[in-house]
This record gives sequence, structure tokens and C-alpha cells, in this order.
Amino acid sequence: MSTAGRAAAADDGELERLRAELRDLRARARVRPLISQAQGILQERYALPDGESAFALMQRASQRYNVKLHTLAGVLVTAPRPDGPDALWFPRRVRGPEPELTFTRAHRSGSGSRGAVLKAVLRSTLTVTGTDMGNVQLTDPARGGLRMEQHTGLTPDFVDFFAHVGEDGTSCAQAARDIAQVTVRDVESDPVFTEPARRAILAAGSRACHSVPLTTESGLCVGMVSAHMDRPLDPLTTAQTKALDTVGGQAGRWLAWHDRTVVLDALEHLHTLGRAGRGSRLRRS
Repeated sequence: MSTAGRAAAADDGELERLRAELRDLRARARVRPLISQAQGILQERYALPDGESAFALMQRASQRYNVKLHTLAGVLVTAPRPDGPDALWFPRRVRGPEPELTFTRAHRSGSGSRGAVLKAVLRSTLTVTGTDMGNVQLTDPARGGLRMEQHTGLTPDFVDFFAHVGEDGTSCAQAARDIAQVTVRDVESDPVFTEPARRAILAAGSRACHSVPLTTESGLCVGMVSAHMDRPLDPLTTAQTKALDTVGGQAGRWLAWHDRTVVLDALEHLHTLGRAGRGSRLRRS
């Protein structure tokens, strides 16, 4: 390689390093305010001496119940506070059985974590639509909109741009609003996208997409799975649409069960630890 070629390669490498650093900073900025808000609530509620102790409290509950820290924090800041320092946090909740997921054999026994279930949702959707690019988003209780949770085959810039989406300007936002599957046959010409969103999708190599809402038994949208294709898309068959309805319905019911069971178990455990360690200094594990 010539000297000029080596210099150009070095410049490209440095540019990519800086872009990766910027993406990382933006990811931290999206999560940090939520974590800080949750820390403040815990410090006040359990008379903890500092934010580190509050973080340690969340970390212990997060690890025990395999619930992501940002998920725990998001529910913590939106849930009603406990009735009193000695009371259960959720004394009147009713436990139900874990819903069956027939689209993936690995989770019929009820042993799947949320991350594993979301990966299975994405894998099943991509199999039905015949592509290897896609992502799963969940509703964000603290900010509203949809938050990226799983993805495959998409560029880092795509994941960064769509880490959180609002209530319009994308096909997934429309599918969440309408609670219906949405097909974009040609990203380049479809009016559903804002121009920045369109450019980000095209830059990732996606030319068409199909979004499927993840819905609860009552019809509430709790997430979205989207498949992306590298060419304009023909209409899906009735069989494909029906299969995706099954994935979306079963996944939505499972997520609702997980939120009202596993996530609340984690918060209940956090409350128990907070009462027991009231006023104490705690350290991360």
C-alpha cells in the first residue's frame, strides 16, 4: 500500500473510532438521566446516604431477577410509591401463569429470560419474512415512544439513530399507533418516514420493511418487531401475516406477564432490601 493509501486508511480508522465514541456517548446520555432519577427516588425513600448506595440497591434487584437496570429504573420512576415503609409495594397484585410461546420450542417450558424471548421473537419474524435484518423495540414507560432492545444485521449508525423513536415519522410508530401490521414496500418513496429517518434506513441498506405490533390480550401495544429487506417488498401472503399475528400476540402477552410478575418481583425485592438497609451505605456487588 502506498503512503497516501496508508494515510487514508488511518484517517478512515480514526473517523470510525470517533463515530463509535460519539454513539457510545449518546447511548450513555439516553440512559443516565433515568438512572439518576431512580437513584434520587431511592435515596429519599430509604434515607440512603448517597447515589452509589441507591445504584447498588437497583443493581442487586436487577441481577437477582435478570431484569435490565434501565428497565427496572423505568418502572421504578413511573410506579406509585409503596403505601408505607413496612408494607409490601404491590400487596394486591394477582399472579398468573406464564403464557406459552408456541413459535419457539426453547421457551415452551417457561424458562426464558426477556432477552432470550425477544431474540426468539426477532428470529421467528425474520424467518417468516425471509430476511436477516431486523429489530425489536419495547414501549418506554418513562419517555413514551419505543426503545430499541434487540437487533441484527443493521449498522451501528442505524441502531444509534433509532435507539428511541417517538409517536410518528416511522413505520414502527404508525404500527404502534394503529395497532396493526404495517408494510413499507419501498422506503425511498413511502410518505410515512421523515426525511432523516428515510436517509438513516437507506444508508443501512434497507429498501423495504414490515412492522408487527406486540400486543396484550386487551389489545395494548407493548412493543414492535420489524423486518428490513434489501429490496422493494412484494405484499406478504395471508399465511405470513397470520404467522406474524401469532408471534406478535403471544409475545405481547408474555411481555405483559413479565412486567407484572418478574419486574414487579424485582421491585418488591428492592423494597425489601431498602427497608432492611434503611440509612445504610451500600456498595455495588
